[in-house]
Amino acid sequence: MPQLSELVIELKAAGEITRLRLLALLSLGELSVKDFTQILKQSQPRISRHLRLLTDSGLVVRHAQGAWAYFSISSNSEKSRLVYSLLDGLDLWDAQLKADREQLKILRQEQREKASKYFSKIAHEWDLLRTMYISEKLIEGEIVAFVGTDKRKTMLDLGTGTGRMIELLSGNFERAIAIDSSKEMINIARAKLAEAGIVNAQIRIGDILKLAEYENVADFAIMHQVLHYFDDPAHVLLVAKQTLKSGGEMLIVDFAPHEHEFLALEHQHRRLGISLEQMKNWASKAGLKIIKFKEIQNEKDTSDLSVCLWLLKDFS
Repeated sequence: MPQLSELVIELKAAGEITRLRLLALLSLGELSVKDFTQILKQSQPRISRHLRLLTDSGLVVRHAQGAWAYFSISSNSEKSRLVYSLLDGLDLWDAQLKADREQLKILRQEQREKASKYFSKIAHEWDLLRTMYISEKLIEGEIVAFVGTDKRKTMLDLGTGTGRMIELLSGNFERAIAIDSSKEMINIARAKLAEAGIVNAQIRIGDILKLAEYENVADFAIMHQVLHYFDDPAHVLLVAKQTLKSGGEMLIVDFAPHEHEFLALEHQHRRLGISLEQMKNWASKAGLKIIKFKEIQNEKDTSDLSVCLWLLKDFS
């Protein structure tokens, strides 16, 4: 493993800026090799070699997900400080670094548009698709147990889809606000909740990465099968955390790590599941702490997809 001091000298050496560009991009969130090749317009072997060197140094961490892998800046305090001290010495308005950030913005917008088209296409089949993976009855029973019997004043359902979580937890809140970016999903949610006679829930179209108007309004928030559609779940959690009142709680429901690559290829999943270690790291960065966790395995095939529940709490 290279000495950190040697790495600093190497990274700052004239003519060698690729690794600094990689670190500058990783400071904006986790990325895959494919993402880097699209942004930097460099070959996969070249990008992989630089990432391997950064990983071997301990400055960058690799998270394998099937045939994909995501990279992030190390959570080790000493090494993350070194990374950010290196980045502080850069001119972030350098033409090349600015162009990299613009390419990242374009890439993420393209990925969001693909996801939006996908949700528009499958909105009417959404509830059926969810039952293909694992017993929804089993998962919903665990969700109800995690939420408990306390009645919250205000609940936020971020990425509500067809509104199923509002319907399931209707007895647990005085008021609910459900947000989704898909007009098709929102229309279905409104119709379902009206049919169920749920009148204390507001259904709103919106971007869950832009929640400023909901700051400090929620006693409880939920993201059900949402995070795996995002490239940067840590940022999603950070934004969502701002909606919580002090001491508020957030329930995350998502897949455990798996190797079902068709979900990425055919269903726009950006993550092949989420590990407990990843969630701890993302939650910590957002100022949240995991207070309860459970993994639910497929009843018929324990080697198949599993679903995890994480209950997070704001202790600020």
